[in-house]
Amino acid sequence: MNLRDAFHQQATSCTALGSPFMGRLLDLLADHWPEDSALAQQFGAYQGDLGPAGHSLPLRLAGGLHALVLRRRDARLAAVYPPNTATTPDLRDAVLAALDTHSAFLIDWTSSPPQTNEVRRAAALIAGAHVAAAHFDLPMILSELGASGGLNLMWDHYALEIAGTRFGPQMPVLTLTPEWAGPLPPPYQPRIAKRAGVDLNPLDPQRGDHLLRLTAYLWPDQPERLSLTRAAASVMNAPIDKGDAIDWLSERLARAPQGHLHLVQHSVAWQYFPAATRARGTAMIEAAGARAKRDRPLGWLSMESDGDTGGRKGAALTLRLWPGNLTLPLGRADFHGRWIDWQYQG
Repeated sequence: MNLRDAFHQQATSCTALGSPFMGRLLDLLADHWPEDSALAQQFGAYQGDLGPAGHSLPLRLAGGLHALVLRRRDARLAAVYPPNTATTPDLRDAVLAALDTHSAFLIDWTSSPPQTNEVRRAAALIAGAHVAAAHFDLPMILSELGASGGLNLMWDHYALEIAGTRFGPQMPVLTLTPEWAGPLPPPYQPRIAKRAGVDLNPLDPQRGDHLLRLTAYLWPDQPERLSLTRAAASVMNAPIDKGDAIDWLSERLARAPQGHLHLVQHSVAWQYFPAATRARGTAMIEAAGARAKRDRPLGWLSMESDGDTGGRKGAALTLRLWPGNLTLPLGRADFHGRWIDWQYQG
C-alpha cells in the first residue's frame, strides 16, 4: 500500500469511528502531500504496509500534529482544529505550514509507532470481570498484556452505567456509558488484590510527556475521550513493566498465589503480537489452565479483532476459565468501546 492510499484508508476508518475531522485531515494529506519535504523523505524509507495494519504512518503524523495543538506550539494550526471550524483551504494551508515549520519535531515524533490507551474499552473488561467473579468469587490478581499506560488496569475505579443499572464504585473517577444491547452482566462485584501490566514501550501517565503521547493520539473532535483519559490518568498507580509480554506472563503465572483468581486481560493488543508469540502465549496459558485448581483458578479475558466474522463490525469478547476449560463467548464490542452487543446469559 502506498502512502496516498494509506492516508485515504485511515481517513475512511476514522470517519467510520466517529471522527469526521480526522477523515478530512487525512484525505487532505493524501491529496496535498509535500513530496519534496524532509518528512516525505523519511516516510519514503518505510517498506511494506504503511497503513493501519502496518506502520500506521497516517496516525503517527496525525498524532504529531495534534501534539502541536495540545502543546500550543502553533496558533495557526490550533485555529483550524476542533472545537473551531475551518474551511478546507484554511485547514490545508495551516497543516502544510505546520509540516514545514515543525518538520524536525514531526520527524522525531513519527519515528515511533502510535500508542493509545482507549479507556472506553474498560466497559467490556468490567463486564467480563463480572462474569469471572460469578464463577470464582475470589480476590483477583490482574495481569494486562500490551498495557500501554495502564489505564485499563484501573477499571475497578470506573463505573459502568447501562440500561439504568450502575456497576462499580460509589464514587468513580469516571463513568462509562456504552450503547448496550443484551442482558446485563452478573451482579458479582470483582475485587482486585494486585495488578500489573507489561508493554514493549510502557508509558507513565503521571509524566507530562507520556500523557501528551497518550492524549495526542486521541482524535481532536472527540473531546470526551480526552476527558476520560485525563481522569483515568489521575488514579493510575499500577506498575507497568517493560518487556516481552509472554516472558513476563510466564513468571506471573508461576507465582499465582493460592486463594486468588488470576485474570489475564488484553484489549486490541494480542492481534499485534507476532504469530509465533501468540502461539507460544496460547500454549502457555492453556498449560497453566490445566494446572489450575478451584482455590487457584485462571481466567483469560480478551477483546480482540476476529476479522469481523462474528457479526457486527468490532472486536470479539471472550472469557476462558480454568479449571473446567470453559470458553465463554461474551459478545462483541466497538473497537473504541462506543457499543457492546452482550450475548452471555449466565
